Amino acid sequence: MEALWEPSAAAIADTNLARYVDWLNLERGYAFSVADYDQLRRWSVADPDAFWRSIWDVFEVIADGTPEHALADASMPGAQWFPGTRLNHAEHIFRGKDDATVAIIADGEIGNRREITWGALRDETRKIAGALRALGVAEGDRVVAFLPNIPETISAFLAVASVGAIWSSCSPDFGPRKSLRSEMSFAASLASGETA
Repeated sequence: MEALWEPSAAAIADTNLARYVDWLNLERGYAFSVADYDQLRRWSVADPDAFWRSIWDVFEVIADGTPEHALADASMPGAQWFPGTRLNHAEHIFRGKDDATVAIIADGEIGNRREITWGALRDETRKIAGALRALGVAEGDRVVAFLPNIPETISAFLAVASVGAIWSSCSPDFGPRKSLRSEMSFAASLASGETA
């Protein structure tokens, strides 16, 4: 079968994967090639602790604590990832982002396009997080949302993550019966939804 398109060597060199492979070779002494993705994949499966530690290090994860191991216990269920550490996903999402740069481009079903900047996303997330805290939502609580795939849903997810709560959402596209079935077992502390 003939390939429809192949990226140029310059385009390949400008990928996150190529930067990661270069980092692995320089910092960890490997000899991976970006042209041999399967070699990298096999290594990641054969030595998940080394792979995930390298991901932690290359992306400079901010956390409370420094992990000795990425995967302390691989038994399922109950695998233990990065024991002794805690991190916040929202902190990483916003890290190093210029408030004036576009974070989300949303095209609505009726053709309306919106561009939301990192600053606007950060402000909306902060407001929702404040409202969640005022409602008593705290770390470890579960928040369920019945929201469409819109930028405000992303703000809500980031707000829930920023307070340390657990997020679950379901789009109204699934219909009420399927949505209720999937979210009923979640035992939510707070449920949120879009009204017509």
